[in-house]
Amino acid sequence: MTIAESTSLPAEVYAQLAGRIAGVVTTPADAGWDAARQAWNLSADQHPDAVVAPRNADDVRQAILFAAEHELRVVAQGTGHMAAPLGDLAGSLLIRTTALAGIDVDTEALTVRVGSGVIWADVTAALAEHGLMGLAGSAPDVGVAGYLLGGGLSWFARSLGLAASHVTEIEAVTGDGRILRATAETEGELFYALRGGGGNYAVVTAITMRVFAVRDAYAGMLLFPLERAAEVLTAWEQWSRDADESATTSLRLLRVPPMPELPEFLRGQRFVAIDGAIAVDQPAGSESDAERSAAAEATLSPLRDLGPIIDTFGLMPVGRLGEVHMDPPGPVPGAGDGANLAELPREAIELLVQLAGPDVESPLLAVEIRQLGGAVSVPAPGGGAVDSLHGRFLIYAVGIAPTPEAAAMVESAASAVLDATRPWQSGIDYINFRESSAAPEQLYPAATLARLRAAKAQYDPADRIRSAHPIQ
Repeated sequence: MTIAESTSLPAEVYAQLAGRIAGVVTTPADAGWDAARQAWNLSADQHPDAVVAPRNADDVRQAILFAAEHELRVVAQGTGHMAAPLGDLAGSLLIRTTALAGIDVDTEALTVRVGSGVIWADVTAALAEHGLMGLAGSAPDVGVAGYLLGGGLSWFARSLGLAASHVTEIEAVTGDGRILRATAETEGELFYALRGGGGNYAVVTAITMRVFAVRDAYAGMLLFPLERAAEVLTAWEQWSRDADESATTSLRLLRVPPMPELPEFLRGQRFVAIDGAIAVDQPAGSESDAERSAAAEATLSPLRDLGPIIDTFGLMPVGRLGEVHMDPPGPVPGAGDGANLAELPREAIELLVQLAGPDVESPLLAVEIRQLGGAVSVPAPGGGAVDSLHGRFLIYAVGIAPTPEAAAMVESAASAVLDATRPWQSGIDYINFRESSAAPEQLYPAATLARLRAAKAQYDPADRIRSAHPIQ
């Protein structure tokens, strides 16, 4: 490729890097610069010194060594859903892992090895061909690596735990330029740190994880008018106290934007939305779908008895679970933030309805509360830095932010939601739901944080690698 002059280093210097790798180097003067630097979150205006798109682990190693030679920081990014806390990336080399896109399914070992540039939609489709399922989150276009580095909350979290606890091997390039294979037996501290501790220690190039012989689930959505917010939220909170661990659900106070690509019955409307999935027995013998669904229907019945105006719950192939939450199918400008809740008492519900219910105009697209408990609240044997989540719920407030002015309004409204619920927050938040800068003490207990800081010193002693939530 042609290397144009960079804002910080001469063109010939980046030409040297381009000559050392099989991938692509893009600088600010190149025609593809804006596309190369753009994160999934279109509100993040990233201006790194250059962008490297590696094709293999050695390319990543060369990029890290180059950054060290020229006193640049390194930021790894697959999609850029969590780009906001990183800032403008000045003085950094951005490594875009999109070309690390391999997917290798092992049907005998029940594992899949994926490159760190792979998104969940592609993994889910590849696994579904074999009747298998990975522990994907609600958004199909989220990167597998970033999701797992933070813990990974799936629609099966309450029955199977966090996705990161099912990772068996990680290939990564450390901040000092070593290509390592981290497992429970080799490079154990790196293996621990990368399963929930974010990307502070190394640039991940591939991940192997366990998968499950699951073809379908009882999944869908219940929609209620937003005017019933207090009633439905109270009933859902009470239901969640004793709900079977097979069920993992979410409730949103939802304002659907008037987008033409949305179905007319949703467009511009306001709802209370309860969605999620309930694990069911997999097909075996002569058991009918109705028989397999019976337990799930019994679990859901108290919520159905509330009388939703729309009910889409039913048996669904796991390959379609990414449709349930109606997350945006592509990049959008957004802003938001989240926290963990120890409890959701009546006082908290009243405050949430005041801030995002039917009687207020809010810039927020959604105030979402995700159900925890079950396996997700129990530390996994041999787990990583995040092997369980604190509290009974997660809360997350988000809005569309196409302009700086809109972003400021959304951020203010999201902050108001989090401030209102602060008395009931657990004190330790889930890294993948914190989109604002957070002190590491807000994300990890003291013993975990000490171990992560030791891993940082061991694998990235020069603090070369930047992440959305640094632990230094």
